[in-house]
Amino acid sequence: MRITVFGATGNVGTRVVTEALRRGHDITAATRAPGRPASLPPGTRHRTGDAGDIADVIELSTGQDLIISATRPPAGSETDLVKTTRTLLAGVSRTGVRLILVGGAASLTVPGTSTPAIDSPYVSPSYRDIAAACADQLAACRADPSADWTYLSPAALLEPGERTGRYRLGTDELLVDATGVSRVSMEDLAVALLDEAERPRHRRTRFTVADQHAAA
Repeated sequence: MRITVFGATGNVGTRVVTEALRRGHDITAATRAPGRPASLPPGTRHRTGDAGDIADVIELSTGQDLIISATRPPAGSETDLVKTTRTLLAGVSRTGVRLILVGGAASLTVPGTSTPAIDSPYVSPSYRDIAAACADQLAACRADPSADWTYLSPAALLEPGERTGRYRLGTDELLVDATGVSRVSMEDLAVALLDEAERPRHRRTRFTVADQHAAA
């Protein structure tokens, strides 16, 4: 597949690019700053572009099979996430290209309750602003009338770790283990994302992923 990745040099984005290259996909990494970042793996095509600029989104999605967004705004600018998401949705609606967004766990419900994770101990107060922005991001996707989007919510703990290639899938409920921990490595999140890209199962909906052993 021909895939453009926004946020390709971030913690999640670099792992998504690495996993996609591992599978033989044609990857374009879009970054706002001109000049090829040193962190991009060999074999990655680089283009300058802003996910918050509709002209850039249209240009970088034209002729592609898939757009992946793993962008995160800096602290203090969390609300920009929703603006960027709306721009991405509008852009891919124009080009007809599928969009997969790496979102957050905030709007997942705590198992056995109707309580969203953002209102539970699963979300630290220090992450509340970005968590709220991610919840609004999902709402923006659900309100969009035409884009071919998929929203991936990670487990509550998303950290660098091992690529096991194994994971659990869910929909709108937080996946936890027998001790109540909800975790997935960034590497296995990338595996789950590329599996969804290659074999779509969640079009115009949200899904979540956690470690294989995270079974209550």
